[in-house]
Amino acid sequence: MPSADLLLHPVRLRVVQSLLGGRTRTTGELRDDLPDVPPATLYRHVALLADAEVLEVVDERRVRGAFERTYRLREAAAVVGPEEAAAMSVEDHRQAFTVFVAGLLRDFDRYLEAGDVDLGRDLVGYRQAAFHLTDEETAEMLHELASVLIPRLANEPAPDRRRRMLSTIVVPDPEGSA
Repeated sequence: MPSADLLLHPVRLRVVQSLLGGRTRTTGELRDDLPDVPPATLYRHVALLADAEVLEVVDERRVRGAFERTYRLREAAAVVGPEEAAAMSVEDHRQAFTVFVAGLLRDFDRYLEAGDVDLGRDLVGYRQAAFHLTDEETAEMLHELASVLIPRLANEPAPDRRRRMLSTIVVPDPEGSA
């Protein structure tokens, strides 16, 4: 299932939102969070998210002859190097990217839930830009970005520093023309 279809379904998105901020929930607790969703529907969507590795089981206990599982959002997967990425199947990439997007949703939702939202003051943004670049120009741009970002990764926490998240996705447009 394409990542967008997986996460943009209203019930699955509500399940993900219920688990934002590092929360763990049993399916019973998820039923309490989503009382308008029929139990069979909820179980089906939780199973889809678990099968897609968006959710992981963190605990399992026997309750009245059945197993009750406790779920949480899986931490975003990171591809360490080109060899690891090359060894991944299309489905592995789909699952890793879905977990990555779920993490973006979690982080942004935590920002919104904190209240007092002011994107300008907080230097928050989300946008997409299209560039017409050769592979060499793209590699050069990524190298330039790395030269700016890598020194800042070494910054230690300090009272005047706020932890910020920068997420990047670079993909060629399969319908784009040269």
